[in-house]
Order: sequence, then structure tokens, then C-alpha cells
Amino acid sequence: MRSFNKSMISTFAMAVALSSVSAAAYAQDEQQSTAADEGFEEIVVLGTPGGAGVKKQDASFAITTMNADTIGLAGAKSTAELFTLVPGVWAESSGGVAGANIDVRGLPGGGDAPFVTMSINGAPIYGTEMLSFFEQSSIFRVDETVRSAEALRGGPNAVFSNGEPGVTLNFNLKKGGDTTEGRVKYSTSDYGLQRVDAVMSGPISDGLYYMVGGYVQSSEGIRSAEFNSEKGKQVTAQLTKVFDNGEINVWTRVTDDHGQWYLPQALNSGNDLGSFSQLGNATRFRELQINANGDTKTYDFADGRGWDGSVSGLNADFDLGDGWRVRDNMSYTNGDANTYGFVPDGGAIQVSALAGGTATTAGGETLAGSEWVQNYGHWVVEKALESFTNDLSLNKMVGDHDVTFGYYKATWSSDDFWTIGNFIPVHNVANGDMLDGTTCTDLADAGSGSGCWAYGIQSAGDATADAVYFADSWQMNEALRFDVGVRHEWIDIDYTLDSGPGYPDGVRDMAVNLKDKAWSYTGAVNYDFSDDLGVFVRYSKGSLFPHFDDVRENNLNVNGVKQLEGGLKYSNDYFGMYATAFYNKNDSFSAVVGSDVAAAAFKTRAIGVELDGHVTYDAFNLSFIGTLQNAKITDSTTASDIDNTVLRQPKWQVRIAPSYDIAIGDATATIYGAISLVGDRWGDNANTNKLEGYEKIDAGVLVSLQSGLFFQVHADNLTDSEGLTESDPRSAAAPNGRAILGRSVKFSIGYDF
Repeated sequence: MRSFNKSMISTFAMAVALSSVSAAAYAQDEQQSTAADEGFEEIVVLGTPGGAGVKKQDASFAITTMNADTIGLAGAKSTAELFTLVPGVWAESSGGVAGANIDVRGLPGGGDAPFVTMSINGAPIYGTEMLSFFEQSSIFRVDETVRSAEALRGGPNAVFSNGEPGVTLNFNLKKGGDTTEGRVKYSTSDYGLQRVDAVMSGPISDGLYYMVGGYVQSSEGIRSAEFNSEKGKQVTAQLTKVFDNGEINVWTRVTDDHGQWYLPQALNSGNDLGSFSQLGNATRFRELQINANGDTKTYDFADGRGWDGSVSGLNADFDLGDGWRVRDNMSYTNGDANTYGFVPDGGAIQVSALAGGTATTAGGETLAGSEWVQNYGHWVVEKALESFTNDLSLNKMVGDHDVTFGYYKATWSSDDFWTIGNFIPVHNVANGDMLDGTTCTDLADAGSGSGCWAYGIQSAGDATADAVYFADSWQMNEALRFDVGVRHEWIDIDYTLDSGPGYPDGVRDMAVNLKDKAWSYTGAVNYDFSDDLGVFVRYSKGSLFPHFDDVRENNLNVNGVKQLEGGLKYSNDYFGMYATAFYNKNDSFSAVVGSDVAAAAFKTRAIGVELDGHVTYDAFNLSFIGTLQNAKITDSTTASDIDNTVLRQPKWQVRIAPSYDIAIGDATATIYGAISLVGDRWGDNANTNKLEGYEKIDAGVLVSLQSGLFFQVHADNLTDSEGLTESDPRSAAAPNGRAILGRSVKFSIGYDF
């Protein structure tokens, strides 16, 4: 039983509200926060050649920055959930610690994150945006070693680094300095969380610095599966060597972290949408056939979805003299991103609908006719991933021109084993048992809508990408600047496949070599009316290349994405605002949007506005983001989808996050909250499954003492909202949906030194 009940949560909510009302009595009249102004003076590295860096206020592109304090107050339960702080992005983090669906600016998806790149210190962590059952947030975990994050949408993304036309989220690691400092923190929660974080940094010798940190954690999860379904550990280390003319960083992150993969659930059977888990002790283990010889293997589905591997890298930046500068960002990734999921097939039906009107569980319980049953399958997807990326650039100041030449190289691979489908009927209650003597087909015959299919593969894919790029930033005068860039990329993919009926059957189905190339480019005009006010207009054309799963499905087109943006930037001591209007078109996106839905190739266009701002006055701070967009399918191989709204993404979403600092003796208390409002969406391109809009409220308090001691209480989804993020992409007609996680409360105590 959870240690926090509803009455305690209500008491906490009332306390936060009362404290907010009385906060003014403790505020110091002379207190003046400069956090907002500092935020707009922050140096961002995304969107610049080789990660050269530019002041955020001077950037001619749409970028959102988050420091460690902002990340800490967000209380994100997964890396993907940090995207809720970024306008223009729709992130479905309801899948757990890994396996999110992330879309950006109305660009089409259908699952995973086809237009999203994650990077560390400016180096992409994998060579392509996504694969089936893999998106890049799954192999990154946020902890105390992160100094800041920045998210760039569109614009120069199309030219630099890996040429991402959508959004790149970059995490900058903490560096050591001349002073030894650190943090240790313990966290617990009402869902059994036990977590310890630590980080320490400082000097080793003159000009040589270190940072090391990480965490270990375990919990039942908000959706309890009757065992610790979320567990993991991570260690991050970075060495920094400072020279007279530059700097080198060498870093590595070793992670072993997994969590239950949360999936759509029946909406008609009366279960608690915020805490329901079909997976439990009765369904945790399953013996499955793994080849045509009849060999079997027993899998433990407590392993869920996650990452067991490492991401390492090197960053170098040197001034060569006479206006020349060289930069290099490198990453190497190696490990296993496996998925073990318990996946629904069709809707839940009552026992009375079965032939004979009876059902018995494997544990011997006879179910009444009014009880609900549903088909679920044990899915195994094992992926051995490897990737190397390197971005080398040479920069030269020539009069008023800042010129850069760059070469990007990436190699990546994925060796896969799948056995998916494998459906069996279960009692549709939390942690329900399997049925005895009833089959998947029995439920299908009774009208559940189940497909009762099985599919397996053994595959190996290897890819190489090479790109050269050129950029020029021309400062015509103090106010006017032109930024241009062009990129040529060519790709080479080898892919081999053996598929079969629930397991690879030993017969080679495919051996393909695909080669392709494309040009990308961007251009912008930036004009500064003053140090506080500027505008920009930018046009870009980016390219999304096929990945291994596209080759398997014969989706071989290079998808061109064209974007037009116009931005207004304003900041002063009290107020800051970025407003960006955008218009984009994609010309050949292909996707399989569900196991029972045929592959579709379609074109889209989206128009919208992004807002990213804050208000600061004395001890009060208010940050806000908003997105208003209209995204339509303009052409499709499924003719009935034309003129429909692009699936999943809301037409509007808003997040408002106030906070107030209270000085009490030698302590400072920050009372904070956030409300997220989400508009209606469609769960499919046919626009038949409407997902109603919802709201989510978070609140918390952070108390810091001058001694270095601090504690934090964070309540997530305070009103226990049951907002749906998706319908069921595998069973479009089923009355299933995936809801956001239910209410939870986390407590942390720590010490800074």
C-alpha cells in the first residue's frame, strides 16, 4: 500500500496554496532576481557550426534552454518528459522511462520519434533518429551530472551535426573547476522509490579537471506490477584539460536502467487509468519459441524497456591563431536497447460474450459473466546497438564573415531479434491472471477485434553517412546579420532479414544495399533593433533518410522537409519572450502506423506559432510556453486521409509554471507549480479516434539552507487527471487508450558542498 493516501495529498495541496498566499509577508523588499536576464545571456551551442556557441538573444533560430534548477523543478519522470518544457513539441511520455512517442511542429509520425535527435555536449548519441522500438530518449537518463539542456527546432538543424530537420535536444554535462564541489541526494516516493544521486567535481592538477557522478534507483512504478518494475544505475565521468589555446573534454556514461513499458489499456472495463498495469506476477514469465527448430526460451518481462550500455565522447576546441579555429565533437555508443512488453490485442469483452459464457483463470478462479477479459501478448524485441559519430569543423574570420567548413561522419548498426504477437487471454483486472482453456481466437470470435497474429525476425543492419557542410555568418553592420549554410550528405545502408511466424524461420527474406544522397540548406536574416529586441526570418530545407525498418517495409524515399520561420526576441530585467511563427511541408514521409494498418506514404503541411517566455519580479517568477498549430495531410496513398489532421498532435498546448522564493532566516523556500493544458487530438490519420483535451497540475516546494542542506517535495498530476495521450495504434478500432501516469508524490533530501 502506498504511504501517501488521498487525504494526505489534499493536505499537501492546501499547504502549498496557503503558503503561496502568505509568501509576501516573508519576501525581502530589496530582493531582485536576475535569473531571467541571465537565461537570455546564456550561450547556446546548438544551431551553430561545430557548436561554436552564440548568445541566445543573438540566435536566428528557435531554441529553448533549461538549466539544472529548471530541470529539477520540472520533476520529469523520464527524459522524454523534459520535452513538455519545449514549445512546438508533443511528447507522449506515458510509456514509462523509455519508449516515448515524440512529434515536432506537426511533422508526421505514427510512433517513436522520427524527427528527434538527442546529443551530449553537442555530439549525437546515435546515427539515425529512430528505429522500430527505439527512440533516442530511451538511452539517455537525466541525473545530477547534467548542467543544462537546450532544444533547437528546425532552422540550422538541417545543416549542422547530423542534419536533423526536426528537433535536437542537447545535454551539456557539468565540468570540473578550480573548486571541489558536489551534491548527494536521497529520494523516495509514495510508489516505493528508493534512489541515491551523487556528483562531485574539482581540480586534479593545474588545468586538468574532473567530474564524476551517477545514481542507483529502484521502485514499484506508479503502475504497480507486483514487483520492482523500475530499476537501474548510471555512472558518468568527464575529464577536462584546458590549454593556452583551447580545451579537450573526454566523457563517458555507463547505464543499466529499465522500466515497465506502459501500453494502452481497455477504456470500457472500469480500471483505474492512472495506475492500472495488466502485467503482474501471473504474467511476468513466458516461454516462447525462438526458431524454426522448435527451440524455446523463457523471458522475464520484469526487464521492461530500457538501456544497458554506454555512450562516450570527446569534444575539442582550439584557437589556431590568425582567426582560425578547429572544433571536433565525437560520440561512441554501444549496448542493448531491449523491449519486453505485455501488449493488448483488440478490446476487452465480458465473459458472457464467450461461447459457453464461462472462463477460468490459470490459478483456478471461475469468472462471472460480468467480468472482463482481453487478449495480451508477450513481445520480445532485442536490439544490439552501436554507433559512431564525428563532426569536425574548421572556422575562419574573414573580415565581417564568420566562415565554417565541416565534415560529418557516422556509422551505426542494429542487430535485432523479435518475437512479437504471442497473444493470450487474461483477466482484465490489475495484474490479472492468464485464462485456462480459452484462446486468443475465442475472444476474437466473440467480437474483441483481436488479430491473434505472431511475427518474428532476425535482422542485421549497418549504415554509413558522410556529409560536408559550409556556413557563413555575415555581420553587415551592428544590427544586421545574414546566416547561410549548405550541406551535402550521402548514405549507404546494408540490411539483411530473416522473418517468420512468431520467430525467424531460417530463410533469408531480404538482403538490400541502399545508397542515396541529398542536399540541405538554410538561410536567415537577423536584425537587432537594440540589445533587448531582435527579429529573424529563416528558410530551410532538410532531409530525413530511410532507416533499417524503412528498408524492411520498402519505404526508401528521402523525405524532404521545408520550413519557413519568423521570430521575435525580446528580453529585459523583468520580461523575456521568444515568439516564432513556422510553416513546414514534408514531401514523402512513409510510416507503418499500426500492426493491423497498412503502410502509408503521405505529405503534410503545418502552420503554427510557438511562445516561450517568462516574467520575473522580485521573488516571483512565471515561465510559460505555448503552441498553436494546424497540421494537415495534403496527399496520401490512403485517399480518405487527405485533408485530415495529422495524428496524435494537439492543435494547441500551454504550460504555465509560477514560482515564489521566500526567505525565512537562513533558509530559502521556493514554492512552485505548473499547469499543462492540452487540446483535442486524433489517434489515427483517418481521424476516427478522437482524444479529448486534458489538464495536468503539478506542485512542490524546495527548501534550501545556507549550510548546504536542502529538501524537496514534488506532487505530480495533483488532480489525478486521466488524460489520454494515444488510442491503440495496433488495434485502431479497439476501445483502448494510454493515459498519463496517475498522481504521485516524491520527497528528496540532499546536501550541497
